[in-house]
Amino acid sequence: MTAEQAAVPGGMSRRRRRQISLWTQYGLFAAVVLVVALLADWPKLRVNFANWGVAKDLFPDVITVGLRNTVVYTAVGFGIGLALGLVIALMRLSSAAPYRWFATVYIEVFRGLPLLLIFIFVGVGVPLAFPGTTIPGGAVGQTGVALGVSAAAYMAETIRAGIEAVPRGQTEAARSLGMSHGRAMASIVLPQAFRIVVPPLTNQLVLLCKDSSLVLFLGVTLEQRELTKFGRDLAGQQGNTTPIIVAGICYLVVTIPLSLLARRLEARRHGGRR
Repeated sequence: MTAEQAAVPGGMSRRRRRQISLWTQYGLFAAVVLVVALLADWPKLRVNFANWGVAKDLFPDVITVGLRNTVVYTAVGFGIGLALGLVIALMRLSSAAPYRWFATVYIEVFRGLPLLLIFIFVGVGVPLAFPGTTIPGGAVGQTGVALGVSAAAYMAETIRAGIEAVPRGQTEAARSLGMSHGRAMASIVLPQAFRIVVPPLTNQLVLLCKDSSLVLFLGVTLEQRELTKFGRDLAGQQGNTTPIIVAGICYLVVTIPLSLLARRLEARRHGGRR
């Protein structure tokens, strides 16, 4: 008999006691779910949250307007964030102290500011600070900049970690072949670094998809609404919460596959190390 199975005071093995504790927890959880299910007013919930008559009236606009704009805002914000994040990461690793200082301040400031404040500054602060200046692209440009400058602070640290994870011998070997530092970075280091950081960058893409809901603070038109704004407007018009539920499902259609992709890439990367 192993120590795991050895009897403890009271005549019951530790393994048996853990099994009983686990099944007790399962039973309590099932009991709570059952009580909630029995007490809930399902007809009222169906009418207010799963009204098919209201839901079908949302199509195809919830896809062609809400979901499309959400994807566009997310893609533009991710592109700006990735490009700016790469620059900030390289500045963070630079041998020039002013570059490192600037990158450090940028990362700390934009990681510390709520994204809502950045949206308000882009939508209101920029026109006030620079009269007559507009960000190209209208709502798409404004949203992309707001999402991008915030995401860049997180992506910069992710990319920096990926660059530092590449063995120094790779750079030294490239330099010994006559490559400049910039050429070695672009041809040898960065491709390997990006393979390392693809999973966390994919997670960042999921976060940007959800953060795009803050576009409602920019005062968008009907054709510029993303899913949250679309669902909120229709819920107010219909006096029913179903449009918000439909918008949430549309978010899940995008974010769940991306989350699964990120986990799969992460598992593949760890599997490749074995």
